[in-house]
This record gives sequence, C-alpha cells and structure tokens, in this order.
Amino acid sequence: MNLLLDTHVFLWWSGERRIATQAFTAISNPDNIVYVSAASIWEIGIKRTRGKLEVDDAIFDVRTDDFEPLPITHVDARLAGCLPDYHRDPFDRMLVAQALTHDLMLVTRDPKIQLYEVEILVA
Repeated sequence: MNLLLDTHVFLWWSGERRIATQAFTAISNPDNIVYVSAASIWEIGIKRTRGKLEVDDAIFDVRTDDFEPLPITHVDARLAGCLPDYHRDPFDRMLVAQALTHDLMLVTRDPKIQLYEVEILVA
C-alpha cells in the first residue's frame, strides 16, 4: 500500500498525538511506502516561521522515519488548481491532487478532504 500523510498526521507521528489504530498499523508496516509531500514541509516551515508551531529541525528530514519525500510536479499543481472548491486550504488541495496523481491513499482526519474522490485512511 502506498500512503501519503496529511501534514497533521506527519506532525502527530513525530510527536505524541494518538493516531487511529488502523492508520498507525498501516504507517508502521514496512511493506507499505509512506510519503510526505513537499507541501507539508512547506506548510510546517510557514507555521514555524509565524510562531504557530514549535518543531525541531529534525522534522524536515522525512527519511528519519523511513518516509519518502514526495516532490510537487507541474501535473500536481495543475490538478490542485482545478479541484472543486470543497477545501480552501491550498496545502490540503495539493495533497489531494498528489494522492490522485500518484495513486496514493491519503491518511488524514480532515472531514473536508473526504469530500474529494480520493482514497482515505482515517487517522
């Protein structure tokens, strides 16, 4: 299974927030490939710079947890801009686009994301 972590799930994984058992099991399974989007790293950086989030520099190295970095492509950007306007958060729209483009299951707890036709694993 190929998974894409929503930003909050990535932060919870790196911190102490509890993740739903099914999602935790899927993320922990070494047979699964778990991706963290460049959009999530960007979002975390912005929130950190604005003082809305305190995180260590180590969080920016997604490979520490054996996750794979997922760059943003032109195809991802185009699709994110064309998605229905269910969710106004540009980072979440990018994650939806990447999940669709790269055939990934999106691990999230955001109910707005579930309005899109994307495969979801509830965190």
